[in-house]
Parts: sequence; structure tokens; C-alpha cells
Amino acid sequence: MGLFSVALQQLKFIDMATKQRTLAASISFEGKGLHTGMQVKMTVNPAEDNHGISFRRVDIEGCPEVPALCEYVSDTSRGTTIEKGEARVSTIEHIMSALWTLGVDNAIIDINAPETPIMDGSAKEYAERILEVGTVEQNAERKYYEVTEKQVYTLPEKGVAIVLYPDDEFSVSVHVDYNSKVVGNQYATYLSTDDYAANISMCRTFVFLHELEPLMKMNLIKGGDLDNAIVVVENPVSDEQLRHLKNIFGKEDIHITGGYLNNQQLRANNELARHKLLDVLGDFALLGMRIKGRVWATRPGHFANTEFMKDLSRSIRRSGEKPMFKYSTKEAPLMDINQIKARLPHRPPFLLVDRVFHIEENAIGGIKQVSMNEPFFVGHFPEEPVMPGVLIIEALAQCCGILVLSKVEDPECYSTYFLKADGVKWKRKVVPGDTLQLECHIADFRRGICTAECKAFVGGQLVCEAVLTAQIAKNR
Repeated sequence: MGLFSVALQQLKFIDMATKQRTLAASISFEGKGLHTGMQVKMTVNPAEDNHGISFRRVDIEGCPEVPALCEYVSDTSRGTTIEKGEARVSTIEHIMSALWTLGVDNAIIDINAPETPIMDGSAKEYAERILEVGTVEQNAERKYYEVTEKQVYTLPEKGVAIVLYPDDEFSVSVHVDYNSKVVGNQYATYLSTDDYAANISMCRTFVFLHELEPLMKMNLIKGGDLDNAIVVVENPVSDEQLRHLKNIFGKEDIHITGGYLNNQQLRANNELARHKLLDVLGDFALLGMRIKGRVWATRPGHFANTEFMKDLSRSIRRSGEKPMFKYSTKEAPLMDINQIKARLPHRPPFLLVDRVFHIEENAIGGIKQVSMNEPFFVGHFPEEPVMPGVLIIEALAQCCGILVLSKVEDPECYSTYFLKADGVKWKRKVVPGDTLQLECHIADFRRGICTAECKAFVGGQLVCEAVLTAQIAKNR
């Protein structure tokens, strides 16, 4: 098992000015799968804001979709596989690396086979086509995970270590050492300002000669050949072995020069390290949000990369169960009850926000003091008073309404109307004496429709969460 440590860090989500992006047009690719050997057609389509990247199996009835997220990773045998229900897609790391690194946040990838096409073993053609069609800015803002403390994932028995450090920008440094006299020690680095297409995307996958037979016995690399992989040869090869290789690859012209099968011309002197870096970028994209931090990876692989992202994702989810804003009774509110009444049409007993203590462009924090005098406690329940869950949702909606109405010039002339609630969860009871802390973050706001991620806390503990959608309408 890997060792994962987070040293009492405070996880933070930063809404950057940078907007989400998607492709300006669909792009298609055809080729064979590296491991299945199947002919594949794959089309990458634009997707709406906040969709993320997903794969849609168009060859399966109902076209089931698999989100490209680390929690759906089911296998890492010589590639990264995601799976949901009957839908499974393998070797996704190259297309994910190209899309994510070149700025695509949202895409739906239609694919008619269980594996992406390997192309020439790199992400070169993927990157070229993405740059060719370009990307378009969307309305929703990107979400970033800001690293505040050093985080470590290790597999000591395999010499694997991935360290994530705080930094203002995203960068990755990779070190590979396979105790190989051919490969040697190799290093590669990617900075956010680097040309990914020119320097990283063209680096091909590789395999050591002694790994070929075991991989074949595992029913893998059916689509592998000398045109889509670098084969590293460590030891002398006999004439008998050479004849065997000719049979494997169906080629008469098989030779070894400089430690590589068929004298492969490396595209860079550290091409193997650069390809490992390419894989790290693709696997880290499965976190589903961009990272502000510096990565140092020693002997990374798909298992370590994705397990680290799973650990990080769990930490992020746990952090989401704590308030983002600090409330203090010693500080004057930004909006008191009279100011709130001037903004909202609600009145007691249905006004469920007492004060606003935090407000910014796309986020708000409010308070509801819950007392025994609340009229709903008469019937809910006389002997064990509990605040109705629907009223907690209503309090969140009202808090969000305050924020949304602050975005129009004459808020007194508008009202917000609740449209829907998604992902509603109630975690704990809210009872008399509790101070209900309300937090809302706008995820999308366009054409008068607002979608917000909302959470309610008591004593720093999450009691309710939901994604709420409302419409702003002018009063008659």
C-alpha cells in the first residue's frame, strides 16, 4: 500500500479569473488499440460548462458515459482504464494529457471500442488536432485546488515517490531510473509556460524487451508494433530470439542497434522520461480540477499516479465538509436583518437569514440563529424539535438570492425563484440553540439563471448540502 500524508493542511478551492474552455469543433481519430488490437474510431466533441471530460461508448446500447475521474479508475495494467457499469475505456492517459494540458476543461469523447487508439504511441496527433481547431472560452470559472502543505505518496518497495509542494503555478518534474545501462537516469520537467505540443506530446510509450512475452501472456499489447512503441533491449539477443521477434512482429527486417529494437530514432535524448511526464499529466487530469502546486515524481506509473489522485480527491471531499468562511460574533455583519429585508421579499416567519458576514463576487456566507420560538417547531416535533430539512434548503436559497440580487443595479425590482435542487443531502439534525452557517458559491450564472453549490454548517460540521438553481425575474 502507498503512504499518503497530508500535514494538517487546509484545503482551498480558488475561483480564478480564468474561464473554463471547450473545443471549438469536434475532432476525430482512427487507429488501433494498443492492448486490444481493435480498430477504433474516437470523436472528441465540445461539451457544456462544468461537464468535465467523459467517454461515451457509442457501440453499447444506450451509449453509457464514463466520467474521466479518478474514482472510476478500475485497472492500471500498462495504461489507465476507467469503468462505470458496463462501460469501460482503456488507455485514456494520452488523450487526457493532451486535452487537459492544452486547456480543455469540458469534452464528450465518443468511442466505439473499449480502448482509445494508440496512434504513434504518443499524444502528438491529439495535440496537433486540438491546436488546429482551437478552444473557446465558456462562462463558468475554473476551479483550482491550491496546495498549502507538502503531500506525499510512496510505494517504497518499488522506489516510487510522488511529492506535491505548494506553488503559485502548476509544474511537474519526473525522474526515471530503471537500473538500465541503455536508459540511464533521465529527467524531464514541464512548466505551465512550456510548449506541451512541441516538447512533451510527441514522446512515445516504451517497453523493455524482457517485458514483451509476459505482456502477451496477459493478453495485452495486441496492437503493439515497432511503429507505436519504443522497445528497449538491455542484453544481447541470440539469432533464435531474433527469429522469434520476427514472428511476433511479422517483420523480416528486425535488428538491434544502440539498445533499441530496429534502431529507433529517439525524438529527444530523454524521451522516456518525457513520456512518463506525459502520463503523469494525463493521470493527474483525473482529479477533475486543476492544481496550483509543484509535482516531483520518481519512477511514477499509472497505479501510483491514480492512487495519489484518489487519495487527494478524498481529502478534497473531506475538506468540503468544513466551512470556507470564518464567522465571528465580535465583528459587525456586512448585512443586518434590516438590510436583508430590503434585499429579499421574504418576511417573518419565512425570512430565514439573520445576517450576512461574508460576501464576494461569487460567494456568500450568512447566519440563521435557530431558537425554540420558531413556529415550525410547534409541529416538527413538539417533543423533539428538529428544523425541517426543506427549510434548511430554503435558508440556503435565500442566502444565495441575496448574492444573486447584488449583481443587478436595482435589486429591489427583482426576485429569485427556486427552479431545482440537485445532490441534496442532510447529514445531521438542526435543533433549537444551533447557529446555522450558510455558504453559497455560484458555479454558473447566465441569462438570468444561477446555479450555486450550497452548504449549511453547525459548529463547523456539515449538516446539509445541495446544488441549487434559481431564476432572476423582474417584479411585476
